[in-house]
This record gives sequence, structure tokens and C-alpha cells, in this order.
Amino acid sequence: MQKIKNIILDYGNVIFMIDFVRVREAFISLGIKNVNDFFGHRAQDPLFDSFDRGEISAAEFRNGIRERANCPDLTDKQINDAWNALLIGVPEGKHEILEYLQTKYRLFLLSNNNEIHYAYCMQHIQEKYGVPDNSVFFEKTYYSHVIGLRKPNRDIFDHLVIDTGIQQQETLFIDDSPQHLETAEKLGFQTALCSQEEPLEEIVKKLGL
Repeated sequence: MQKIKNIILDYGNVIFMIDFVRVREAFISLGIKNVNDFFGHRAQDPLFDSFDRGEISAAEFRNGIRERANCPDLTDKQINDAWNALLIGVPEGKHEILEYLQTKYRLFLLSNNNEIHYAYCMQHIQEKYGVPDNSVFFEKTYYSHVIGLRKPNRDIFDHLVIDTGIQQQETLFIDDSPQHLETAEKLGFQTALCSQEEPLEEIVKKLGL
């Protein structure tokens, strides 16, 4: 592995733990019978990608859920709560890893996110850790719904490279989605797969970061 000068981290299941099964169960609990027709981690209705890219508002997203679920009476709160059900939280010790890494590397966050999830995540770290937002841990944060680009597409990586001036071969990208890592590898990044078996702290130890 070539010398690493920069690290790019995904957010979900790298820093902030998530569970997509919980969303499916939450939607079903609202009486939505066709959840599998429009929602899944790897394959999902274009509505979700559009929301992740900030192309539609939270209100438009909720209306889209009502339409696809054939449940026009769902309230905004019911949809928000179900959609946020996947968000578990940041485990103790994760922020300390970020503080350590930012003393040795240029550290960036690259996250597929959306307006509703972002608000919940920032509220969580404010309430639990007294942290205003993720900007304190990173040189710069890149959220899909803010920049209008989404992993695994190449253009979001190109945007980050141009904006930061980093060299791909000197940069480690850590993500929990193999399809995101595949794009990064094709572009010359060093990569590491984050998983339950090998979480961020184990990757840091394994690679001697």
C-alpha cells in the first residue's frame, strides 16, 4: 500500500450505525404492504436517489412515499419516524478515532445523505456528544443532498478530487458498500471495506494508520 496522505470516510455504518431492515419493518408497521416494491439497500425506487441528490424536497419525498405506498393518510411525522428508523447512532469511541486521524491526515467525509436523515444525525450527535455537526472532525464534508451527486457514480469522486486537490493514489477511501469501493478503485484510490467484522477501529489498527 502506497503512503497515505488523505482519508475519505463514508458516514453510514462507518461512523454512524444504520440498519436498513429497521426501515422496512417501520414502513410495514404503518400498514404499507408493498415495501419491497420500492425500497431496498441495493435496489430502490428512483425517489430515494433523487432525495439523496437533493433534487426533491422533504415534502416531495413524503408525498412520493404516500403515492407509492397507496397510503395517502400517512402523516409527515409517521413517514419521518419510519424513514429515520434505520438510524441507530454513533457508538462511543468513533469520534475519538476521527480526532486521532485528523492529526495525521487530511480527513474528508463523503456521504450519501438526505435532508431528513441529516437533520436527525446532527441532532443525535448534538444531544449525545455536544458536537454541533461533523465539520469539527473533517477538513471538509461532502453530502450528496448538498452537492447534488451520489455514490457510486464517478462524478461525486471527481468533484471531491477537484475541490480538494488530492491525489487518488495517496488517498484511502473507507466505505461499507462494495459498489462504492469498486468505483473508487477504478479511479485509483486505495480502499478498505468497513464491516461489522472489521469496523473502523480495526481498519485503523490493521493498516497502521
